[in-house]
Amino acid sequence: MTQRHTLRINGERLWARLEEIGQIGATAGGGCNRQALTDEDRIGRELFASWCEQAGCSLRRDAVGNLFARREGTEPGLAPVMTGSHLDTQPSGGKYDGIYGVLAGLEVLQTLEEGALHTRHPLEVVVWTNEEGCRFDTAMMGSAVWSGAMSLEDAYALADRTGASVRDELERTGQLGDLPAVAGPVHAAFELHIEQGPVLEAERKTIGVVTGVQHMSRHRVVYYGQEAHAGPTPMTLRKDPMMALGQCLPELYAMTEQHGPDARVTFGFVHAEPGSSNTVPGRLEFTVDLRHPDAGQYQSMLQAYEAIINAAARRFDLAMEYACFWEAPGVEFDSDCVAAVQSAVDNLGYSYRRMVSGAGHDACNVSRVAPTSMIFIPCEGGLSHNEKEAVSAADVEAGANVLLQAMLVRAELDS
Repeated sequence: MTQRHTLRINGERLWARLEEIGQIGATAGGGCNRQALTDEDRIGRELFASWCEQAGCSLRRDAVGNLFARREGTEPGLAPVMTGSHLDTQPSGGKYDGIYGVLAGLEVLQTLEEGALHTRHPLEVVVWTNEEGCRFDTAMMGSAVWSGAMSLEDAYALADRTGASVRDELERTGQLGDLPAVAGPVHAAFELHIEQGPVLEAERKTIGVVTGVQHMSRHRVVYYGQEAHAGPTPMTLRKDPMMALGQCLPELYAMTEQHGPDARVTFGFVHAEPGSSNTVPGRLEFTVDLRHPDAGQYQSMLQAYEAIINAAARRFDLAMEYACFWEAPGVEFDSDCVAAVQSAVDNLGYSYRRMVSGAGHDACNVSRVAPTSMIFIPCEGGLSHNEKEAVSAADVEAGANVLLQAMLVRAELDS
């Protein structure tokens, strides 16, 4: 075996760091609430930065707060091989979504540092800003700006429900960097992540070799009715937006089922105003998340969704507004990067499944400007965005070893 094939990361250290950073923003249910650009997010980033300095990495931060840790190569002029993910969480999120990919990337760099081993290409670990999109309503924001999919001005203008903007919070938390948030040359990029679904666990596979990401979008629908007393107003004389929602939901679920087992629809937010139990709502807002790996099926779902929500408005004589507020086109990952992951899995002897990701990741934006692929490990019960999110230490170590080997394929270990 070559020296590369025998290298392994320190699984105990990686697990200990996952547990330590999981205490920042820890929730009573065992998860994390470390939303983007909060004080908890800042503290988590500071802890990560301290570990990077211990590993001999240099640090830099760009204008949207993306944080890069770099280990120089023997030929510094070469484009880096990149890995990473995010440290922010959902309000009731888990301890591994995103965080695992960041800390595993650091573990790769530290393993090489401790072994006094060097690569021709520099290696970088990145922490992307506001991947979750829960506090500021655009997912994968930092990587979107960096890759050119979103303007810096649009990102700065995003505000949370208190009115605090991204620009304000970058400054307040000390995360506003002085470097342009613009992608430079990247030789290859890998993102290691928990699956966030049940497939690997159900099939008893250790690694997901991810070949792409499905098409997805999020939509906001608002129906306008007429507020009225719940008692005296007959059902037939109401302009009740809840009736429209009641028609939409089963039709949208049925439409999704018609597009096969890979189709997805989710209604994650519903809000009625004025929010009184004995008043017919005057305004109803809800969101619709649509996903499918096949481009044709996805477009068909979009058309059917619009027809369904418009038909409900007409039936109940309601004014309405609707708009897509986020969309991520499907991605086919770079064949050489996928091959590097496959080679690592084969050499390490792990069981695997080639698969398409059902969730969006920063790798989608990175793939716009650099050869990219992803690696998955199972999560218990397929749960994510949940305080009960759980993984095994053995799988955590296995995924990080695959990441190490795949990065070395592309970064070229200097003998």
